[in-house]
Amino acid sequence: MSDYGPIDLSPICNAGIGVLGDDKVSDPRLDEADLMWRGHSFGSTPDGKSVPIGRQVLRGLPFLIGPEEGGPAVDRLVELGGDYGDLTIPVSALARRVIFAHRLLESPNGGMGTLVATYVFHLSGGTEVRVPIRAQFEIGDGQSAMAAFPDHEDELLPRYEGSWGNTGPRRHEVKGSTTRWFHLWSWENPEPECLIESIEIVPSGPRFVIAAITLGNLDEDPIPRQGNRPARIVLKDPKEAEEAFDLEVEVDRGAASYVHPLPRQTEEEFLRDSYKGWGQAQNAHNSPAYLQVSATPSATLSVKKGDEEVGRVRWGDVQEKGAVETERLRIELADTGKNWVHVMVVDDETGKPVPCRVHFRSPDGIPYQPYGHHNHVNTNLGTFNSDIGGDVRMGQITYAYIDGTCQGWLPRGEVIVDVARGFEYEPLRQAVSIEPGQHELTLRLKRWTNMNAQGWFSGDAHVHFLSAQGALTEARGEDLNVVNLLQSQWGNHFSNIEDFIGAPHVSQDGNTVVYVCQENRQSPMGHLMLWGLKRQVMPWCSDSGSETEMGSTMDVTLSDWADQCHEQGGTVIIPHFSTLNGETVALITTGRAEGIELIYLREDSHESYYQMLNCGYRLPILGGTDKMTGDVPVGMYRTYVQIPEDQGFNYDTWRKNVALGKTFFTSGPMIGISVEGRGIGDVFNISGPGTVEVEAWAESIFPISRLDLIQDGKVVASTVSDRPTRRLEIREKVKVEGHTWLAARCGGKEYWNTGNFSSSQIPALGPMTDSHYDGQRRGIFAHTSPVYVACGGKWWMFNEETARHMLAVVEGALAHINRISKHYSPGTVTYHHGEADHTAYLSRPFLEARKAVLKRMRDADIGI
Repeated sequence: MSDYGPIDLSPICNAGIGVLGDDKVSDPRLDEADLMWRGHSFGSTPDGKSVPIGRQVLRGLPFLIGPEEGGPAVDRLVELGGDYGDLTIPVSALARRVIFAHRLLESPNGGMGTLVATYVFHLSGGTEVRVPIRAQFEIGDGQSAMAAFPDHEDELLPRYEGSWGNTGPRRHEVKGSTTRWFHLWSWENPEPECLIESIEIVPSGPRFVIAAITLGNLDEDPIPRQGNRPARIVLKDPKEAEEAFDLEVEVDRGAASYVHPLPRQTEEEFLRDSYKGWGQAQNAHNSPAYLQVSATPSATLSVKKGDEEVGRVRWGDVQEKGAVETERLRIELADTGKNWVHVMVVDDETGKPVPCRVHFRSPDGIPYQPYGHHNHVNTNLGTFNSDIGGDVRMGQITYAYIDGTCQGWLPRGEVIVDVARGFEYEPLRQAVSIEPGQHELTLRLKRWTNMNAQGWFSGDAHVHFLSAQGALTEARGEDLNVVNLLQSQWGNHFSNIEDFIGAPHVSQDGNTVVYVCQENRQSPMGHLMLWGLKRQVMPWCSDSGSETEMGSTMDVTLSDWADQCHEQGGTVIIPHFSTLNGETVALITTGRAEGIELIYLREDSHESYYQMLNCGYRLPILGGTDKMTGDVPVGMYRTYVQIPEDQGFNYDTWRKNVALGKTFFTSGPMIGISVEGRGIGDVFNISGPGTVEVEAWAESIFPISRLDLIQDGKVVASTVSDRPTRRLEIREKVKVEGHTWLAARCGGKEYWNTGNFSSSQIPALGPMTDSHYDGQRRGIFAHTSPVYVACGGKWWMFNEETARHMLAVVEGALAHINRISKHYSPGTVTYHHGEADHTAYLSRPFLEARKAVLKRMRDADIGI
């Protein structure tokens, strides 16, 4: 006899499916499309459901609902209770389990616990087992029954697609088990060696139906009650293993999670890796991989690669043997048991809990993140403005931000911990042991440098979508002093509208500040960051592109935004600087900007910054993440600002010293430069041409290979290490022939890299030299703002080629205003500026810029 087999109840069926209140039928098999969840809340019954008839499989078990043949009009159910009396169902078969598919047709007057019927099992030898069937215990009316199973297991929501209405629920990944038609109640035979001769049904009043009965002959719970267990999948064919990830697993008697790739590094390679605490290359291939399984021992796991089945195994064999191989794959049980563990991460010096970012995993790479945090942030699926806050993903690894304490499941035996806190702490990546019964784990982080104690305070210039409190939490976890959280507009979406208060959000210890600011944007003129606003500057965005509503007009200039910001005592920063274009030129030449954010390790953006300096415009360099997804840690690109001791740290002193040029930008290394003892942002005066002594240094938790000394945009000295190192130094006498500037930068051996892709654009990228594992694979480097050397008078520089380029940019902007940008018809609207001539208003800052550049050209005796 097979492991499970249905009893044919068709001779005693006395009711059609209409008694269930639904006359829709799937015949002969349940229509899979009809099973798709279409509601908006879990547990709801989908509209337009179909009642299964004939041979069906529910929870992986075979049932026969009515006769095998026939249409909807045929009686399919056994109705009992009400006017119906007792009923005896002949069986005459051995069985360890008897599984009923039944349902109440009406709610009993007595409510929960009301006796609906007594099921009497008559065994050979005269034994009689009587079991009470109670409302909402062993049977229900479609709602939950506490001692019976729903007829449908947990289901995974579509992984890569879905309806618009399921955008939010998609993050849940799973739709909980539901009773669509019948409750499944299982009875265990206390004398399995005895024949079940018959089952007597003794109703007690309320109407109910029995749709099907199935006998089980296996010594197992027919519906799984064991919690999920991790299993590892290895494809044996190297070619299949190397294909782009496309695996899923189906389980007939149980449930399985999504399949996730496992890292390809060995445990030893991972522990020795130079990027401890900062991610790992994403395995974008089919093998190895893992999933979580909750299934009966008799369940079959079917592994699919796309639509092709790679192999199938019996789950009981995997649990019993530890591993099962087929021709094309191997499935291994990866469960060593687990403990609920309270973890504390402490500062090694103070012994107190310290906010940080943590990741826990088995030696195979299976994640065990703290409770309340994700094992996998979905940004490698191309999400945007999603999975933001509390977790961050860097390649293969998802980290959880904690306040220094967390709790959750950790596997017994060896566990790998990966912990980081910004750039001033040594990342911790090591193997620890979790013993049976262990409930506590303490980890220690060591600070290798304290930049605050040296007067340097870090900040992320540019963050989106986090909440103000979330930004505080993550900033503290990254040892970051300042976060500029920027409101903005994205078409018809406005971000962080509820967070603006016109004042700083400050942590309890006063060491971390979040200020909700704005990034005002206009295509193609550029973007602008407005820090320290007391009142919002509107409109936030203008002109065309995805930054404004469909068909929007050019209503405002960046220069107007800058002026309004300055009127409030705010600070204006040009974000993600790339080239001298758009209204950026007008902001620089008219003195409306206090800094340049340089977030790309690209030669063209560096060169444009150097050209600006060479043309005599003194603007400091800044760093920010432009974080918009869950695959970029806040502060991964950050600005360090030197604040004099007598000023003390707060948001305003931080901004003030940004404007004074006391900054360096880093994605990891600490860097410094001095010219004859003068520091970053200072002006050193010499009476005439000569030489100056320059010292520069860089030190990093990440390997660096090159330290460059830059003069007027050219490398004049370098220290290059054949082997990546943690510290580099330069001491050089530099020739000065006139006004000049000097800065230091460090990074990889060639300095430049090819990172900075759009988030998730190329998720399959493996290791990239001198690059982070964030979604954009941004480079690891650092760059100081200049030290200025004035030679024989007030510092002044000029470059004719750059000036003429700026004039061309101004002319292009005026052409866009007059020929391309959308405007409302004159007289039909009143703009925020209140001026009658809107075109004149838009043109004014560009005319001011042209005038300023022409003046500098005349001052330089350049023919115009």
